[in-house]
Amino acid sequence: MKLFDSHAHIGLINEDPIEQLIIVQEARQAHVEGILSICNNLRDFFQIHENLVTASHVYHAVGVSPSEVTNPGKDWETKILEGSRLERVVAIGEIGLDYYRKFGNKDSQIELFIRQLELADKLDLPVVIHNRDAGRDVLDILKDRIPRKGGVLHCYSEDWNYAQEALEINLFISFAGNVTYRNARNLHETARNMPLDRILIESESPFMVPSAHRGKRNRPSYLVETAQFIAELREEPIEQVTEQIYDNTRRLFGIG
Repeated sequence: MKLFDSHAHIGLINEDPIEQLIIVQEARQAHVEGILSICNNLRDFFQIHENLVTASHVYHAVGVSPSEVTNPGKDWETKILEGSRLERVVAIGEIGLDYYRKFGNKDSQIELFIRQLELADKLDLPVVIHNRDAGRDVLDILKDRIPRKGGVLHCYSEDWNYAQEALEINLFISFAGNVTYRNARNLHETARNMPLDRILIESESPFMVPSAHRGKRNRPSYLVETAQFIAELREEPIEQVTEQIYDNTRRLFGIG
């Protein structure tokens, strides 16, 4: 069995560079053969990239999340371009909209989102999309501006009807540990009905811990519980599900 964690905030699990290497190696021992490292801001991105440069199974996304909209950093667009040239950088992200926390205002969030979608298209990279309480705006913007390489709606939280719209515009859907929660019926329906070749999974570490580990800080090594739950929902063999999801992730992010 091979797993690929398509979204992990390694720097938020532990700030120590040695501990970060231990975390990603521990994940490999738990069949997590690939990890996409996500940072909310560019300062953290460059630091984490340096910390994990020797971890050949860790890939990176570079971008500015909506949480940073009021202070994306000086020359942030130039820094994204610089970051995109570094080793194993395979996506722009996470980017998107978050109306729950009310970061900045809607117009400033939308402007930041669109500018990074345009950068992704220019760089020929896929995007990792954050959506919290902004589903309609996220999808309407992506219908007009999704980069040629597509993208993924990470930590999916919408329903099956929304997913069907997303599937029409070259988007993958990534499920996190919250799909394992008993009351997450919309997610269960979506995971059950999704085409298997459009599903990704993620830890969203250190958040969204699978139900088997409730009360702990999430880690990429816990990803197997999410994979097992989805396989059981779909009544499909775990080996078939994990092999296809692993291939999906590598295909989206252009990893040979």
